[in-house]
Amino acid sequence: MISPTPPQWKNELLTWRRRKDDYFASGRGPVAPGFSGLSYYAPDPAWYMRLSVERIQGGAPVELATSSGTSQHYWPYGHATLPSGARLLLLARQGEEAAPERLFVPFRDATNGKATYGAGRYLDAPLEGEEVTLDFNRAYHPFCAYNGAWTCPLPPAENWLSEAIEAGEKLRPLTD
Repeated sequence: MISPTPPQWKNELLTWRRRKDDYFASGRGPVAPGFSGLSYYAPDPAWYMRLSVERIQGGAPVELATSSGTSQHYWPYGHATLPSGARLLLLARQGEEAAPERLFVPFRDATNGKATYGAGRYLDAPLEGEEVTLDFNRAYHPFCAYNGAWTCPLPPAENWLSEAIEAGEKLRPLTD
């Protein structure tokens, strides 16, 4: 089920983006001095989706490779099916597997290596009951996209999408 965007959606999205830029500009986060803001696709309500979750019962932790060659563990919570028919694995962070408030969705798509970071992007997806909100307008690059000192989990092959998700954060020079 896809829901229409809430009336305040665009203002909340733009505020979220501005706060992230302010946080990075303050010297926190992975960017070097001289940071002047991230680059984003224009807000597009078509990439806001509230979808049913197909729960995964039981199961072992999923081991994700990382950018530094180590691995991190997440718990498979369920799947969400996009309008295109693609299914995404929704993950719970360690310690939150029993009752997560939001799910972690690392993904790759056809924009990677061109308009977005080659290794993929992330979504933090609020969970309400058996529905999850996937707002790809909030898709973001992992910190390792900006600074190799950070270790970032890589999207599992199950979350490699053939379609282009032209929403959220995209590449640009970090200094003017």
